[in-house]
Amino acid sequence: MNKSPLPNFNRMNMNKFLAGGLTALSLMAFTPQAGIALAASTPQSVLFQTRTLPYGAIPFDRLTAADYEKAVTEAIALQNERIAEITSNPEAPTFENTIVALERSGDELSRAVLALGNLEHALGSEDLMEALQNVTPALSEHEASMMLNEALWNRIKTVYDNRESLTGLTPEDQRLLSETYISFADNGAALKGEDRDKYRRLNAELSELNVKFAQNLANGMKDPSKRLWLKADQLAGLPEAIKEAARHDAKEALEADGKADDESLYLFTVYMPSYSPFIKYAEDRDLRKQMYQLYNSRNVDGEFSNVALLKDIANVRLELAQLLGHPSYADYALKHTMAGNPDTVYGMLNELREAYYPAMQAEIDEIQNFARQTEGPDFKLEAWDYSYWSDRMKNAKYAFNDEDMKPYFELNNTIKGVFGLATKLYGYTFKETKELPGYHPDVKIYEVYGPDKKLLGILYADFFYRAGKSPGAWMTEFQTEVKDDAGNRTLPLISIVCNFTKPIGNNPVLLTPYEVETFLHEFGHALHGLSSEAKYASISGTNVYHDFVELFSQFNENYLTEKEFLDGFAKHYKTGKKMPKDLIDRFVKASQYGAAYACVRQLNFGFLDMAYHTIREPLRASADIEAFENEAIAPVRIFESLPGCFISPGFGHIFSGGYAAGYYGYKWSEELDADAFAAFQENGIFDKKTADKFRKMLQSGGTVDPMTLYIEFRGKKPTVDALLKRDGIKK
Repeated sequence: MNKSPLPNFNRMNMNKFLAGGLTALSLMAFTPQAGIALAASTPQSVLFQTRTLPYGAIPFDRLTAADYEKAVTEAIALQNERIAEITSNPEAPTFENTIVALERSGDELSRAVLALGNLEHALGSEDLMEALQNVTPALSEHEASMMLNEALWNRIKTVYDNRESLTGLTPEDQRLLSETYISFADNGAALKGEDRDKYRRLNAELSELNVKFAQNLANGMKDPSKRLWLKADQLAGLPEAIKEAARHDAKEALEADGKADDESLYLFTVYMPSYSPFIKYAEDRDLRKQMYQLYNSRNVDGEFSNVALLKDIANVRLELAQLLGHPSYADYALKHTMAGNPDTVYGMLNELREAYYPAMQAEIDEIQNFARQTEGPDFKLEAWDYSYWSDRMKNAKYAFNDEDMKPYFELNNTIKGVFGLATKLYGYTFKETKELPGYHPDVKIYEVYGPDKKLLGILYADFFYRAGKSPGAWMTEFQTEVKDDAGNRTLPLISIVCNFTKPIGNNPVLLTPYEVETFLHEFGHALHGLSSEAKYASISGTNVYHDFVELFSQFNENYLTEKEFLDGFAKHYKTGKKMPKDLIDRFVKASQYGAAYACVRQLNFGFLDMAYHTIREPLRASADIEAFENEAIAPVRIFESLPGCFISPGFGHIFSGGYAAGYYGYKWSEELDADAFAAFQENGIFDKKTADKFRKMLQSGGTVDPMTLYIEFRGKKPTVDALLKRDGIKK
């Protein structure tokens, strides 16, 4: 997962996050229902006039940034009309005329903001950035007005208070009622007088801060000062494909600057397809250090600095949480999660630290001793050395190199293989279509069919890196799965976005194992959205507790080391031969190598996230964020810090991406996914009975408590044992 300028409209689960992570009611999907009065207004925006397109798809080819901005403005007014009808209804509040009517009041707004937020993140154009900035204050004000609408709140509270006497409600109806009440209560509805105005002001401020932080991240990646221009004699150790990509990037950058191409120049940037292989393969240690400094000093200072912004974000979140009666933001944000409270989160982080930190130290010592055989007895392993020397030692120890697997992971074959995982597990099939417009020429579009051959939804796949595109990979949606009262299903429109290296000339795209793992991960989120069988948008698909949502993505990653899966598609792009078992075995052993380091690195992020969101006093304007970070991650520090290089200013997940007080969810979900995959290992990795039970969790969305769902699948609560065994920590 990644981040999005408006956290509530991110790749997945984002209807749950508005105003920088405050758990808010979704902008509900609207479907006309008998017996529910609706506003007479008809939306005029081109974005909403899509009945001529199949499946409610968005006419990207007919829309400009101004159109999306206009659609948001129009949709806000439209939802306000519908809410006014709810509050002015002379009939007594009921589940149908209040809760369901509200749930279905914001289809157009959800559609407009999802489209604008997603495209801004995927395209990064100046006009989309400007449009998003323009609508953010109005969106924040609208959400606050809805949450602070006393007449609306009184009707919701009346229905909730009388819930025991309501008849005919399904468990899903009851879940919607509970979640609606909690959303409003947790977002200021019960506040009085000046506190309501304060909440509104803070909410608006936080939304603007989130957008600015995210846009600084995107602009910081494009910052010309974060580039490394090199000559051919400085590229020792780098694979040929990486050199070719750097040469291509240099040519494009020179042309963009109006300069003639210089074939002697190679350009490396802080985008992952460039940075990651450079830090891993470049033999020149000084150049690796330079690249490390460029990457880890992003947004620290200068025009796109996020240092002051992140203080403001943390402080506003604290103020909001305390206004709502909680000592810290983490206490507030964790109330409705599987973890439940900060103590449970810290308990998990410390349990993992105790299990993994000694193993990580042993790994670091082993790598350093290995490097000293070449560098001399005084060599000290630093952060910019780890990828290089760990890769070399892994090759020596296991005769394995990531590059050895790349010829077997040609992109087109890998697409078939990853999609084929859903076919083997759930009976899903994928058919590329040219009938729908994409938002960029790189985007491929697929119709996805279930085991009954009925259409499940539409999948947009945007694989390649391009300038302006946000870094990382993510899943999102343009339309959420819902059903009307007659059971008619609105199809989900799901998107997965990656940053793979684009093909150059006729050369094939060959993926690293890490990139295939990333693809599997985001595809797991996509399956969650596509599989949904919920009635209401706010509890459909990926709209689940944030510490449950990663289960379905991380579960998919387990298949990357399974030969039975790989044999279906991992064939050498030249010879057509299957990936040798020996290479897979070495990959499995190599995957366990460094597992402790990888876990402790994640714990760094988890501890840092909790540090910012368990503060009980505001951070001072003069606070030294670098020192704050160093203290926060001290229990899990791996390397000594380099002055001017630290995580926080670039930590989009927690400051603009909906993971505030929630980054621990990755490790939490990792425990779940290891335990879940153990069930498949016990019964067969494509066992139909086990897959059917797992698919039920995919279909359920947020309609059932996640622990209840998991116990029904597994027969017990999850434990950390399977994760420790998978990582080789426990034999």
